Amino acid sequence: MSQPRIIFMGTPEFAVPTLRALLAAAYDVAAVYSQPPRPAGRGKRNRPSPVQQLAEASGLEVRTPVSLKDPEIQARFRDSGAAAAVVVAYGLILPPAILTAMPMGCFNLHASLLPRWRGAAPIQRAIMAGDRVTGVCAMRMDQGLDTGPVLLRREAAIGPTTTAGELHDELAELGAPLMVEALRGVAAGTLAAVPQAEDGATYAGKIDKSEARIDFSRPAAELDCLIRGLSPFPGAWCELAGQRVKVLLARPEAGQGAAGEILDDGLLVACGDGALRLVRLQRAGKAAMSAEAFLRGNPVAPGDRLG
Repeated sequence: MSQPRIIFMGTPEFAVPTLRALLAAAYDVAAVYSQPPRPAGRGKRNRPSPVQQLAEASGLEVRTPVSLKDPEIQARFRDSGAAAAVVVAYGLILPPAILTAMPMGCFNLHASLLPRWRGAAPIQRAIMAGDRVTGVCAMRMDQGLDTGPVLLRREAAIGPTTTAGELHDELAELGAPLMVEALRGVAAGTLAAVPQAEDGATYAGKIDKSEARIDFSRPAAELDCLIRGLSPFPGAWCELAGQRVKVLLARPEAGQGAAGEILDDGLLVACGDGALRLVRLQRAGKAAMSAEAFLRGNPVAPGDRLG
């Protein structure tokens, strides 16, 4: 059986392994949709998205509409000759005219075990909430926010030191072959989508800047999850001697003192319950570094306070 012709829709690095897997599986990609190039780097020049870069390097047609609401754009999508659309972290809402344009439908790869963590930031929210397990789902899209029926899912453990950056890369690679398998099953008629249960549904809202500031009056275990969930971006932060410092990795330990008080020479900080050993830090405009390297250029003494 020949592979159905598809459209791929994705933007960030997370979507790249899936596009690469579909090309390796010999899918005929009619076009790739990605968000328009954005200013990036020191020169703030427009830079194509990671998906656009891969697509162009593979000789694929790339389309970068600002919106999918224009009837002409919708007609061009519908008339592409594709049977299905694969969507991975595209970043634009698909209106009904797009969702219903493909004979096979539109399929999405989502980085959580639905219905838990529907929405924009499932990787960060899973770690921030202290979840021990997450995963990826290949689903058939409907008009709701990540509410469509699920075709396949794979689990991934969240370890005690797992950061959002590490989990992002793991789930991107885990999801790529899953989407290929899901498309094959749908095309062959051997795979049925299972509706999501509403019990246990949670929403993974976008990360707000106000969430990133570390409040040392909170328990150390909670702050450990917060720090790992925001590492490496946007990065949880605190103030030391009036300077903002990102904390990219920390470790809960025993300790007691006033919230934010440094308890020893190795950046053990008192919290509302327990203490945090700061392991990896980053000053504004500087590279990330170990606590030992940080202390060589930023002397800190027991009794000093982080705010």
